[in-house]
Amino acid sequence: MTAPIAIDVAGAVKRYAAVTALRGVSLEFPAGRLTAVLGPSGCGKTTLLRAIAGFLTLDAGRIRFGDDDVTAVPPQRRGTAMVFQSYALWPHMTVFDNVAYGLRLQRVARPEIARRVREALALVEIGDVEAVARRKPAALSGGQQQRVALARALVVEPRVLLLDEPLSNLDAKVRQRLRVEIRRLQRRVGITTVYVTHDQEEALAIADRVVLMNAGGVVQAGTPQEVYLAPATEFAADFLGVGTRLDARAEPGALVLDETKQRLPYAGEARGPVVIVLRSSDLSLSDTGTTLEGDLEESLFLGDRWRHYVRLGSALLIVDGAASHPPGPVRVSVSRDRLRVYPQGGASC
Repeated sequence: MTAPIAIDVAGAVKRYAAVTALRGVSLEFPAGRLTAVLGPSGCGKTTLLRAIAGFLTLDAGRIRFGDDDVTAVPPQRRGTAMVFQSYALWPHMTVFDNVAYGLRLQRVARPEIARRVREALALVEIGDVEAVARRKPAALSGGQQQRVALARALVVEPRVLLLDEPLSNLDAKVRQRLRVEIRRLQRRVGITTVYVTHDQEEALAIADRVVLMNAGGVVQAGTPQEVYLAPATEFAADFLGVGTRLDARAEPGALVLDETKQRLPYAGEARGPVVIVLRSSDLSLSDTGTTLEGDLEESLFLGDRWRHYVRLGSALLIVDGAASHPPGPVRVSVSRDRLRVYPQGGASC
């Protein structure tokens, strides 16, 4: 593999008729790191990935790979490789031929192709390389097919690896295992990687850096810990984790909930209408500390925890706990150091 390069996207704009998919996006993807681009459907993350790959032309802005401006460079000359959600393997070809396809287009000599294909399949830990190489994709599991797609991308030694929802077609157990292996593989080869996903747990688990997008723009970028623990906006706080949004009014020393008129101690500077985002992991069923009164309507057993749904006016507080609890009136303890307050339509405070 060649030395890793950084990707610099500056002022990227992409419009489709009346829809603006990218609204002046500016981002840097660090060299040799895995950056996860996260967000809801329609936020612009796949459009950004396709722009980096060269599959679409920007209406404004530029893209650089290291010192090279690749904005007008066609996809086949950018030195990228993409792994798709659907694997995109040719069913009539063997695994060997699927992985070798890009090398044959580059007119690499046969002995070199054989060596690099086997090395790539070994790199993705597919098992018995010789046996798997002779099979057709239909004879492989979903997890094995995705490993073949990764090997096909890596064998051409790209400057940039692009992954578009690569694990979304796999069952939960395989997805969790492959997520760890993709992280380990990326660190081993040290290639600059952009990983698009709508799965926040996946993004937080594998990325060096997380970019959160919404409505064609960047909401926040930082390490997984920074983005999750210090969300910059109401959207970021509500999208990451399992949370409940409550409208309130900030007064000196207190937050007064709009519907129930219950009060929470508050030492911040905001005044007037605000939004409070309470995450399930920051709440507990307890009558100690700072509490809110509500009615427990339902409890679901999730295996490693119970998830409780507490009615608070028209809102449902989601509270995670270690034990079951009977329905009825409860008090919900709020972690004051995790109280996230945002001016309505503004930034955090």
